[in-house]
Amino acid sequence: MSFASPQASLSTSAHPLAPYGWDADWADAFAPYAAQGLLPGRVLRVDRGQCDVATPDGVVRGDTEFVVPHDPLKVVCTGDWVAVDAAGDPQYVRTLLPRRTAFARSTSSKRSEGQILAANVDHAIITVSLAVELDLGRVERFLALAWESGAQPLVVLSKADLVPDPVGLSYLVEDVESVAPGVQVVPVSAHTGEGLDVLAAVVSGGTSVLLGTSGAGKSTLANTLLGEDAMTVQAARDVDGKGRHTTTTRNLLVLPGGGVLIDTPGLRGVGLWDAETGVGQVFSEIERLAGECRFHDCAHEAEPGCAVTAAVEDGSLAVRRLESYRKLLRENRRIVAKTDARLRAEMLKDWKRKGAEGRAAMELKRGGRARESRSGW
Repeated sequence: MSFASPQASLSTSAHPLAPYGWDADWADAFAPYAAQGLLPGRVLRVDRGQCDVATPDGVVRGDTEFVVPHDPLKVVCTGDWVAVDAAGDPQYVRTLLPRRTAFARSTSSKRSEGQILAANVDHAIITVSLAVELDLGRVERFLALAWESGAQPLVVLSKADLVPDPVGLSYLVEDVESVAPGVQVVPVSAHTGEGLDVLAAVVSGGTSVLLGTSGAGKSTLANTLLGEDAMTVQAARDVDGKGRHTTTTRNLLVLPGGGVLIDTPGLRGVGLWDAETGVGQVFSEIERLAGECRFHDCAHEAEPGCAVTAAVEDGSLAVRRLESYRKLLRENRRIVAKTDARLRAEMLKDWKRKGAEGRAAMELKRGGRARESRSGW
């Protein structure tokens, strides 16, 4: 279908891109490019410098040659809204529309670059398999990235049929809820249908992205929501619940019940990328306690009047929770410091100060021992 005047219908609910999430705000953002005769489109998948883009004229294969920034977080990715020059052959993506949200992580390379996983996402569905032992630290890590992206997280405990005991299942849900304040936790089974009504209701509004490790059951959930076997499913190993990457690219799919779903490959590593705000939201109870500490720059280690360590001592805050909080903050600080000279200098100064304090304490201890030796004790 072709439009003689794209501007005339860009903001209507009957627009061909409405199923992909097109709305009046995207129409306003695209208006300058409509005047240039370009077409709006949403990126369905990216592969080797090219991408499939849904446009009012149908799905086209676009070249991203003109959108090659130095910042890896600004490359074209699944979920982006773009302006496409579809007049010639090949067709080109000319620019990205400003993103509403962006899910990013750090790469495993020594350069510690950021990697954009999905854009313009409303719901981040963190899929955790109940076929293996729960890794609460990994759940916290996913949640930190989800909150930082600007999307609303939802934790799905997949393969719930493997835990037939309702009481045991409720305990697992409680364990995850304890590390996911403000986040809904839903046990789901694609085999029995448990929880699918809740999941379908969430994904029917806006754009959702499925996140999780290999073998978590993301592709099975995607097929169930689609009502067809659009994604290949492979069996996970019984030993560790892991599977080969069923999904090798990030794919944007329109759901029959409304909404858009982005399925992603299983993530082996989930490195933080400038996610201090997200970490704070995951550990909101610790952030609240920190506000009650005697010193505003309390490190929650051995300072007097520390409300955080007091909560650990009285049992109201789990030691594991505090250790995980410290670990993620340290990791995030290291990542940010690699691109922030001022923060690197502050960290170096802090390390030197702590080193000097440690040496002074050691010297004091040695001096005390020497005095005891001379006094005959």
